[in-house]
Amino acid sequence: MVSGRVHAWVVQRVRDVPYAGQVEVLVRKPRLVCAEPACPRRTFTPATPQLPARARCTTRLKAAVLNAVIDSGRAVGEVAAAYQVAWWTVQATVNAAAVLLPEVDELHVRQLGIDEHRYRRVRWFRDESGGWRRVEPWMSTIVNAASGQILGIVDGRDSATVGGWLAQRSPAWRARIAVVAIDPSAAFKKAITEQLPNAQISVDPFHLVQLANLMVTRVRQRLVREREHRRGRKVDPAWAHRTLLLRGYDTLSARARIRLDAVFTSDDPTDELSAAWGVKEQLRRLLNTTTVEQARHEKMILGCYVLAADMDETWRLCATIEAWWPAIEVLITTRVTNARTEAANTGIKHIKRTGRGYRNPAHYQARILLTSAARRAA
Repeated sequence: MVSGRVHAWVVQRVRDVPYAGQVEVLVRKPRLVCAEPACPRRTFTPATPQLPARARCTTRLKAAVLNAVIDSGRAVGEVAAAYQVAWWTVQATVNAAAVLLPEVDELHVRQLGIDEHRYRRVRWFRDESGGWRRVEPWMSTIVNAASGQILGIVDGRDSATVGGWLAQRSPAWRARIAVVAIDPSAAFKKAITEQLPNAQISVDPFHLVQLANLMVTRVRQRLVREREHRRGRKVDPAWAHRTLLLRGYDTLSARARIRLDAVFTSDDPTDELSAAWGVKEQLRRLLNTTTVEQARHEKMILGCYVLAADMDETWRLCATIEAWWPAIEVLITTRVTNARTEAANTGIKHIKRTGRGYRNPAHYQARILLTSAARRAA
C-alpha cells in the first residue's frame, strides 16, 4: 500500500562523519498513516540504508568507526572520542559486524593450528580455606593453518574447552580436517583425538627446539651451582655467552663459533655442557630432515648422544621426543607447523595492548575475529 496521509512531522538527530569539525544532521521526516486497515502498525516513518529507523548515527559514520577500529587498529575509546560518540556505540558497531562473519562450518578448512595465549594479567583470589589461589586467564586460539585466519577463540586451555568448540562443528567439517598442528600439549592432543579421530597430529618444531634450549639452560645452571655454589655471573664464560649456546650452530659466524669453542674449553671441565649442547644440535638436525627414513636415522644418532651424555635433563628430553615421535613423523611428512598460529597470537597481543585490557571476553573475541578476517580479505 502507498500512503500519502501525514500523521505528524518528526525531527531525527543523527551523528555524521566529521567534515571540518563535528557534524550533526537534523532530518525532518513525516510520520505517515498506514492505509492498510489490517496492519498492526498504524503509523511509520520512512527509512533509508544510510538512515535507518530510530538510528542515532548514519551508516557511513558506523563504517568509518569500524574501519578506524579494525583496519587502523585504534582503541575503541580513542575512536569514540575522535568521532564524539559513546563508547558503547563504537563497541556495538564492532559486535554487529562480527555477527556478519561467515560461519566456521561454511569455510573449507583442511589444516588447523591450536595454541594458547594469556587473556589478561595473572590474578590472586582467596579460596574457601582462606588461602590465596593463582588464576591465569588463558584463551585458546584455533587457526586455519593454511591461511592464518582465526576461526575461533575459547576460554581456557584444557581439553574440555577446545574439544567443546570442535564438537560444535558439523560432521562434514570435522571429517575434512587432515592435519592439526599443536605444541607438545597433552590437553590439545586429547581434544583432537576425541573430536577429530581421522586427523593427524603434527607437533610444532619451534616448541621442541625450545625444550632442547631449556634443557641446555638447566644443565648450565646446575653445573655452576655444583662447582661454584652460586648462580652464574658475568665472569663465567658460560653465563656471559648463554645466548650463544641457544643459537643454531649453522647460523653462527666464524667469530661466534670461535667464542663458543672457547666457552667449552674454559668453562666445561666435565664436558656435560658440551654434551647437552650436542643433543640440542642433533635434535635440530633431526627436525630439518625431509623424509621419515632420514628422521629415523637421525633419531638413532640422537639416542647415542643421549646415552653418552647420561644426564637427567637429556633423558627427560629424550622421553619427550619418544612420546611425541608419531607427531614428529607427521611434521616431517606434511611440514604443517604452528607458525601462522603464533603469528595470529602476536596480532592478538597487539590488540590486547591497544585495548589496554578487555574485561568482557565477548568484546575481545569479536575484535580478534574481525581483525583476522579483514587481514585475510586484504
